[in-house]
Amino acid sequence: MSWNPALDAQCPTGDDVDAIETLIVPRARDLGAFEVRRALPAPRRQMVGPFIFFDQMGPAEFVTGQGIDIRPHPHIGLATVTYLYKGRFHHRDSLGTDQWIDPGAVNLMTAGHGITHSERVDGEMLKQPYSLFGIQTWIALPKDAEDSPPAFVHAPKDALPMLEGEGKRLRLILGSAYGEHAPVAAASEMFYLDAMLEPGAKLPLPDDHEDRGAYVTQGSVEIAGERFEPGKMMVFRPGDRVSMTAGPTGARVMLLGGATLEGPRHIWWNFVASSKERIEEAKEAWRKGDWAHGRFQLPPTDNAEFIPLPER
Repeated sequence: MSWNPALDAQCPTGDDVDAIETLIVPRARDLGAFEVRRALPAPRRQMVGPFIFFDQMGPAEFVTGQGIDIRPHPHIGLATVTYLYKGRFHHRDSLGTDQWIDPGAVNLMTAGHGITHSERVDGEMLKQPYSLFGIQTWIALPKDAEDSPPAFVHAPKDALPMLEGEGKRLRLILGSAYGEHAPVAAASEMFYLDAMLEPGAKLPLPDDHEDRGAYVTQGSVEIAGERFEPGKMMVFRPGDRVSMTAGPTGARVMLLGGATLEGPRHIWWNFVASSKERIEEAKEAWRKGDWAHGRFQLPPTDNAEFIPLPER
């Protein structure tokens, strides 16, 4: 019997939308240069399948000389995937990876036992204004992969399966759905799609996954007579057949989910783990700052500074 990721047995359900188990309204966070909207983790829902963190970045406009500038920082126990609609930024990590993240591509960084990375806009990008809009997610690793070696895999947009027809264009980012399989291997059973729908297009959700959610980024969708605008995440009951219809201007929706994990996860700062002890060990390793021989190293091409451990 799998663990139920609803943290509160009294999760609110819409009176008129029986198929929706939980409706999540993201919390807005101002990061100074731009705003993010965090849908996961939510007070009454920690995960959807293995997805434990879901941030909408932007849309934001940067003037010349400004941009994303996130110094090297550590992760454990998770995999990150940044999926962009607009803009690009520079990823560097302690494996020596040096990769620009572009719209529509997959960049899956598996932290495992520990990895350090930075995310910045630099070079020619700073010489002109630019836009940024995208989604960043964390995927909690199953217990047998928490201490796996770190890894980074890049797949360009053209390598991802596209499903098209009847006013729908779906790009499969990770996992499997609608009979297709993404080229980048994931640590557990999941699906993650970018669905672009023309006005009135109907889209049934995959019905072969235990946990399923949908997040509207543009336009609107109707489900069981209820309309959902951008910035809403709907989590659906397992086993129900659910279909959505795009609104009068169409819609763009991120679909996500998969098998639930063996139990809840602890989250502290950038660390995810099945036990508090693992979190404490990672905190101490980062606090020590033994970049030559310790658990964490800094990216070899971005090692002049780093984000210190929060004092909390």
